[in-house]
Amino acid sequence: MVDQQKLWDDVAAQNYDTPGEGMFADDVLGPTIDVLVDFADGGRAVEFAIGTGRVAIPLSEAGVGVSGIELSTAMLARLREKIGPDTLPVVEGDMTTASAGDEFALAYLVFNTISNLLTQDEQVECFRNAARHLRHGGRFVIELWVPQLRSLAPGHGGTLEVSEPGYLLVDTYDPLQQLVISHHVSFDPQITGSHEARIGRSPHRYIWPSELDLMARLAGFELESRWADWDRSAFTAESRSHVSVYRLGHQA
Repeated sequence: MVDQQKLWDDVAAQNYDTPGEGMFADDVLGPTIDVLVDFADGGRAVEFAIGTGRVAIPLSEAGVGVSGIELSTAMLARLREKIGPDTLPVVEGDMTTASAGDEFALAYLVFNTISNLLTQDEQVECFRNAARHLRHGGRFVIELWVPQLRSLAPGHGGTLEVSEPGYLLVDTYDPLQQLVISHHVSFDPQITGSHEARIGRSPHRYIWPSELDLMARLAGFELESRWADWDRSAFTAESRSHVSVYRLGHQA
């Protein structure tokens, strides 16, 4: 079993934020916040795996009452450097079991984070925990990548996902267990501090959209909409990720 505290340690927390760039860029966060404000519809929101507050802080600044759940002590400490508990309360715990309250209008889980749960049972429990947090008719929004098994060459167990100056991302697959390990290779001296490469690895359990929909049904949700991105563009067979919106009908 992977120790998530070690995976998301002080080093990961300090390197996570990239203000104004990457996942913190305005053109990424802007559409995300717009969608979540719309679905909160004047009610409260809870973020599972709130991390360092990349989404929760601007959502709170947009006028939504936000609470969160976070397993990593280091990530939570980084968040607390930016915003206090009176403004953004967070429960330290596992998003499959921890409770931040109930009667929320919106629960959300972004940036592929449900795949950090490495078994199907844990992923189903995440849906059930979201249902426990929501009022009737509340929404659970998940952002997740589409497994790229079509990219696997015959006889090869991995894909090159990113190749850019100073950085490579290689994903290796175990199709029997639906596991993928992302290998992050940094070899920019300005980042690593030396001419030697630095390798970080993160495990994930990938989920097909149809499997995700069945997990949702087990917890009393129905799929309301699915887009390719936060801009609400159409989800197609070529989409590499999706934003899926589930609405709570009845408790399973």
